[in-house]
Amino acid sequence: MRKFLFNSAMIGVIAGGWNTLQATRNGPRDWRLALLWAGWLLSVAAAVGTVIDESNERRADTESKKPLKK
Repeated sequence: MRKFLFNSAMIGVIAGGWNTLQATRNGPRDWRLALLWAGWLLSVAAAVGTVIDESNERRADTESKKPLKK
C-alpha cells in the first residue's frame, strides 16, 4: 500500500482528482466535464500500471541478486 501512496505518479493523480472534483462542483455540467473525468480515469490507470511495473522490476532485480541455493 505504501508503494502506491508515496509514488510521485499517484500523488499527481490525487492532485488531478482534487482539481477534477472541484471543477465538477463549481463548473458547468456539459460534455467537457465527462471528458475531464475520462481523462482522469485514464491517468489513474496509467499511474497504477506504472507503480505495479516499478514494483515488479524491483522484485526481479532483488531476486536476480540473490545467491543460488544448492
